[in-house]
Amino acid sequence: MKLNELRDNPGATKPRKRIGRGPGSGTGKTGGRGIKGQKSRSGVAIKGFEGGQMPLYQRLPKRGFNSRNRKSYAVVNLNILQKFIDAKKLDAKKAITEEALLEAGVVRRILDGVRILAKGEITSKVNLEVTGASKAAIEAVEKAGGKLTVKTPAAAAE
Repeated sequence: MKLNELRDNPGATKPRKRIGRGPGSGTGKTGGRGIKGQKSRSGVAIKGFEGGQMPLYQRLPKRGFNSRNRKSYAVVNLNILQKFIDAKKLDAKKAITEEALLEAGVVRRILDGVRILAKGEITSKVNLEVTGASKAAIEAVEKAGGKLTVKTPAAAAE
C-alpha cells in the first residue's frame, strides 16, 4: 500500500450539491426553491411565524426577572476546601483569603467575591476570610474549631 493508493470506501463521501449551476445539475434555474412565494426570495425570516396566528413564544406568559446589578459569587463548598487542604494545596495554619483560593486553583475567578457553602464536611481548623458564606457553612467551620470572617453582611444572608 502506498500513500497515493489511499481512498475512502466507495459511497463513504458524497460530492457537494452545487445549486444554481445549470439545468444538467438538477438544481439549476430556481435552485431547488420552487416557483414564486416568500421562501423563493432572498432575505426571508419566518422562523417563529405561524401564518398570522399569535406565535407560541408570545402566547406563553413572561416569567422571572434578572436584576441588572445582581452580584455573582464564585462558590466554594466545604468538601472542596477540605480536599485542597488534604492535598497540601492550601495551608490551614495561615488565614485563607480569596487570593489564596485563586492561587491554589480552588476558584477559577473571583467575580464579585467568594461565597462558602456548607456542602460536605470540614475537619481542619481553618481561618477563612471571604465575601460571603451561608449560615450552615459558618456553623460547620466553627464546629471544626475554625473561624469564618465575612466581609459583607449582605452576602452572608443571601
